[in-house]
Amino acid sequence: MENKHCVLVSGGAGYIGSHTAVELVEAGFDVVIADNLSNSDISAVEGVRRITGVDVQFVDVDCCDRAAFDRLFDDYGFDSAIHFAAYKAVGESVSDPMKYYRNNLGSFMNLVDLMRAHGRRNILFSSSATVYGEADTLPVTELSPRKPATSPYGNTKQMCEDILRDSVKAYDSLRGIALRYFNPIGAHPSALIGELPRGVPQNLVPYITQTAAGIRECLSIFGNDYPTPDGSCLRDYIDIVDLAKAHVAALRRMIGGGGERYEVFNIGTGRPVSVFELVETFERVNGVSVNRKVAPRRAGDVVAVWADTSLANRELGWRAERSLDDTLRSAWAWEKHVRGME
Repeated sequence: MENKHCVLVSGGAGYIGSHTAVELVEAGFDVVIADNLSNSDISAVEGVRRITGVDVQFVDVDCCDRAAFDRLFDDYGFDSAIHFAAYKAVGESVSDPMKYYRNNLGSFMNLVDLMRAHGRRNILFSSSATVYGEADTLPVTELSPRKPATSPYGNTKQMCEDILRDSVKAYDSLRGIALRYFNPIGAHPSALIGELPRGVPQNLVPYITQTAAGIRECLSIFGNDYPTPDGSCLRDYIDIVDLAKAHVAALRRMIGGGGERYEVFNIGTGRPVSVFELVETFERVNGVSVNRKVAPRRAGDVVAVWADTSLANRELGWRAERSLDDTLRSAWAWEKHVRGME
């Protein structure tokens, strides 16, 4: 159909990008996935195609390569872009900051420049609750102060938000929204796409599922002496499909011309869950045990952070719907699919 709105999903073969691509297609959008597969796998694109029944376009391109990225703009007529093309391992960013600044800032500046140059309008940026740091009051709202970043990764999220805000202010042709994610977990209910970490998982749920599957020997819970009800850290875990649907809602807002030209929204559940509660819920709903031990606190971990999601609920007409039980069932179904354990 000629009147379909086309969306570029940069980094669309990654965890959040692939799930967002599915929700966009199912909401009636045309999608072009751009990814250099440096930290993702083509199987995710194949999963998107299987789930949707649509031969979604895929372009192997490095968004830091401006000339190659420019050619993609010549070849496809999208008017909106969702940017996921960033490195995301906090620890690695501390040990190799230039890798993170070069990729995360360079790819995003190229996107903003090329959107302007080609007369494209809507930019949706994948930001993070890491910008809030150790918040003074909880839950955090969009007006909560951003704290100095505790890692180069977190710094790139703050800097890209600023780049988008300043660009939208300066260039009348652009609109922008930054979505600050809390802790995305789970997988698509089909078990055809999910989180696929390379090497040792950096995130909690893949480490839980790999431990349950016997890939990892033992899960370390970093600290049981925090000032929280059970001594472990509190986080806001958002189902990946709910998170993906938030992008559809935000995109529709920009396309429809609603709201300010630059806006920020928290995307979470609004419910704090402890590390112990998450592990125990996983065991209960899946009928498996997870070998675990308490380890010393990990440098850089905040005690607690969760979202006030009322702005996104009200302005985007979006809210998290999937239960933690369902989310953790989907995470285990995906792990079994990947390991051929069905």
